Amino acid sequence: MKRTLFDKVWDAHVVDSIKNGPQVLYIDKHLIHEVTSPQAFNELEKRKIPIFRPNQIVATADHNTPTQNQHLPIKDELSRKQLKQLSQNCKKNNITLYELGHEYNGIVHVMAPELGITQPGMTIVCGDSHTSTHGAFGSIAFGIGTSQVAQVFASQCLLLKKPKSLRVSVNGTLKNNVLPKDVILYIISKIGTNAGTGYFCEYAGDVFENMSMEGRMTICNMSIEMGARGGMIAPDQTTFNYVKGKEFAPKGREFENKITYWKTLPTDVGAVFDKEYTFDAKDIDPMVTYGTNPGMGVKISENIPELNDDSFEKSLKYMNFKKGESLINKPINFVFIGSCTNSRIEDFRVAANYIKGKQKANNVTAWLVPGSKKVEAQIIKEGLKDIFDDAGFELRQPGCSACLAMNDDKIPQGEYCVSTSNRNFEGRQGQGSRTILASPLVAAATAIEGRIIDITKQLN
Repeated sequence: MKRTLFDKVWDAHVVDSIKNGPQVLYIDKHLIHEVTSPQAFNELEKRKIPIFRPNQIVATADHNTPTQNQHLPIKDELSRKQLKQLSQNCKKNNITLYELGHEYNGIVHVMAPELGITQPGMTIVCGDSHTSTHGAFGSIAFGIGTSQVAQVFASQCLLLKKPKSLRVSVNGTLKNNVLPKDVILYIISKIGTNAGTGYFCEYAGDVFENMSMEGRMTICNMSIEMGARGGMIAPDQTTFNYVKGKEFAPKGREFENKITYWKTLPTDVGAVFDKEYTFDAKDIDPMVTYGTNPGMGVKISENIPELNDDSFEKSLKYMNFKKGESLINKPINFVFIGSCTNSRIEDFRVAANYIKGKQKANNVTAWLVPGSKKVEAQIIKEGLKDIFDDAGFELRQPGCSACLAMNDDKIPQGEYCVSTSNRNFEGRQGQGSRTILASPLVAAATAIEGRIIDITKQLN
């Protein structure tokens, strides 16, 4: 029986099955943060159920954390209360927590991979939809709701129906100015935001094989935006090299034994998927979104399509755009480089490389928010902070920040923000704000020019 990567990892974690029904799936790692865990802790306490395996849980503070003056008491009452609650719950239940200011603190989907907590062949869950990021390592990783968080606390298992399988293949060579963010925005613009509903997606082909781990994480992160339960990329030498030597990665002989197992995980030749899509790398250009879902994207040089559809019209009205309009030269006052999609060191290197020696446009507020304390330290160590400072950009402290506006980092009503985050829904970055999703390169160029430019002409 030919099996997919997803089949192999899933089957290895099935504890029990209900005939023609759901299966009990064992969970290797449970990641938690301050927003979706308090209710689950309360439920267990109320029912006098202990946390079954605290050693397999890792907690961090990220969603509601301020990105300035993290050494000072938190001003926002709700944020302060949530972080205090997380701290108390973790202490009470012997759960590892990386609090604000800790050298390992950061966005949950950034700090876990960079510490070696995320490894191939695992099942990983978190009360956050973008848990799919960890699938870049060849793990089954997905977001869960608060009641499921409680279920994993109590049993280290979940009752689930196995999703169907989807494969998206991209072959060929990407153009120089096309980044992983452009690849995933292109895919979603072509297949839509519902194409993955009910499926777990595997990304295959030269393009993903040649990508860095940071790039693969960006791809898998946005699997949710095509409706998929999660995304995966088969582990290979790039994966092993990334994991090796990380703080919580296996060491020595144990690591070699793990690699032997991890090498068995890639999809068997001839394995059948329930659905497949194939794309050519040469067709992909830098992308921007123009609407209020991530599927409403075009190549930066293309115009907004002319469709007749109520939701399309509603979306354009919210964004104050017109059918057939080009986004080139559209004035932009806010730029955000950060979020669990694009806040790794590679993203800031790309931005710094473009920004070096240039000055930010006077009309632009540009926030650069690293995904973790480790990324922040690396930005400083590599001299990137000096480049950003000289150009007038504001480097903030780690956190989810303006991706979802749960803290003070909000885009004002009616303003456009070119953002490297993952969602452009109405009000996502602040009430009445308008989000244009793009790569770190397009975001950096927009900040320098104060408007959207055709980056392809400038770089080719």
